[in-house]
Amino acid sequence: MSPSLYNLFAFLRARVPGGIALAFSGGTDSALLLSALAHLYREAPFPLTALVMQSPLQFPEETQEARAQAERLQVPCEVCTIDTLALEQVRHNPPDRCYWCKRHFFSVFSQKAAAAGLNTLMDGTNADDLQSYRPGLRALREYGVVSPLAELGFSKQEVRTLARELAVPVWNRPSAPCLATRLPYGTELTPELLGRIAKAETFVQGLLPAETPVRVRVHEQTSLVRIETAPEAIPALLAARPQLLETLHALGFTYLTLDLDGFRSGSMDGARGA
Repeated sequence: MSPSLYNLFAFLRARVPGGIALAFSGGTDSALLLSALAHLYREAPFPLTALVMQSPLQFPEETQEARAQAERLQVPCEVCTIDTLALEQVRHNPPDRCYWCKRHFFSVFSQKAAAAGLNTLMDGTNADDLQSYRPGLRALREYGVVSPLAELGFSKQEVRTLARELAVPVWNRPSAPCLATRLPYGTELTPELLGRIAKAETFVQGLLPAETPVRVRVHEQTSLVRIETAPEAIPALLAARPQLLETLHALGFTYLTLDLDGFRSGSMDGARGA
């Protein structure tokens, strides 16, 4: 076991006695934590629950995948359906949307943890997240959420290395921030629009290897699509031009473009976004 993985287990083991609720998305960060917690649980059972959010801001399959991961690890899992778009501060998509969204669902998770007698609520924030525009971090502080990966100083790359060491199946999965990050701030968020973006991005991703980053960004009152991916993947999308045109036009998008700069986290507004 590497020193970093040993430190992670020691960090988690110290919080086991009071019980742990993990905000679980199924991505690499939270999957590493759930796998480590499941390892400790097999050593000596303790109160443990994975809390999964289901909302219009996510890809529909994310909830099923997260639940399946928890089941494989034999960790109790509860899916919480949360209508984040019921909040004006989320639906109107202001620059601090992420704060209001996380404040909403962490309030639900906090109540779930308290009702189950679990003293610690954790999430998968890593050290890199602390260096970028993440207004949602304020909500984590307000609810006393513990972020082991950030507290231990693990970058995203270090998280992937540890996840691979622990044989986490999704160790190399691309990051999948919420669907609202595909739109400029101020664009009204609706289930219909987010659903179309999810279908479009899922289709584009299906044309490329699973580990290839893809974002379907939408501009100009939602009529223009800008596809971001790794520069080396652009030829594959050009080769699939007829399928792209047919599928994305059928989804109601008028103008379709490929971004020659390639994938850039936060490209919607410089340093912000995902």
